Amino acid sequence: MSHLKNTSPIVVTGATGAIGRLVVAGLLDAGHAVRGMSRHPRRASLPDGADVVFGDLDDPSTLRHAFDGAAQLVLIAVPEAVEAVVSRSKPAGIEHVVVVSSAAVTAGYDTTYNAVVEQAVMSSGLDWSIVRPGEFATNSLLIWGPAIKAGRRAVEPFPDQIGHPIHEADIADVVLANLLDPRRRGRIDTIIGPDGLTRREQVAVIAEAIGEQIMLDEVSAEQARRFYWAQGGFAAANADFLFGFESYDGVEGVADEPHDTGAPDDDAYLTLDRIAGTPARTFRQWAHDHAPDFA
Repeated sequence: MSHLKNTSPIVVTGATGAIGRLVVAGLLDAGHAVRGMSRHPRRASLPDGADVVFGDLDDPSTLRHAFDGAAQLVLIAVPEAVEAVVSRSKPAGIEHVVVVSSAAVTAGYDTTYNAVVEQAVMSSGLDWSIVRPGEFATNSLLIWGPAIKAGRRAVEPFPDQIGHPIHEADIADVVLANLLDPRRRGRIDTIIGPDGLTRREQVAVIAEAIGEQIMLDEVSAEQARRFYWAQGGFAAANADFLFGFESYDGVEGVADEPHDTGAPDDDAYLTLDRIAGTPARTFRQWAHDHAPDFA
């Protein structure tokens, strides 16, 4: 990997997202040239030293400048355009692609979105690594956050469902390990957080982090769906899937996400310490890191 330092850049798509920003910062700290790709480069606000370039994965014709001369690519899911994205990668000089996918592929729920991107990259002839994160801890901010900020209330139809929410920094650390260590090429890692917590327990941890009580409003799945439709944003866009009205692949009337108290015991689901040898960050740490966002 030393031949990449300060020479051939690494392109990070989704560079302004929660994971992408951390990957950009980590690569810069390691001494690598970085191109952070954004549809709005003037608003990107990436760390000093990053080359911020325009590019839109939904329009592969915009990728030439971003990809030209790069050695590696961090790719988020764009199933509709992935074949065109991949076809532009090798001629540009890219040798290795790290796909940020989803644990839903491991579980068998995702067959039409991230799975399509994975297959296209694995069939491309390029070197590849795949990171499949489980439930993002940031989902609790996107779903519960507005009501917690407005009235210290969390609306939840499945309070005893167990999850393993993962800190975005843990995901970024696995992506960075794949970029910086050629021995990790060809790996598929499904990563989850170290804590098995019910939704009820997650709300309690957030309350502890912000130093205020949060009322857990237990409602039916239909009531939750209507509440989050009205709330808008991420929660509204994903309400049908989250509350069991459609599958991950968008099939109505099919609920493939379990809403009971079970927890994954499959060895395919790993924490950061088992993947990279670095201690995994707890949900409590995540909640304290994001306490200002809730308050």
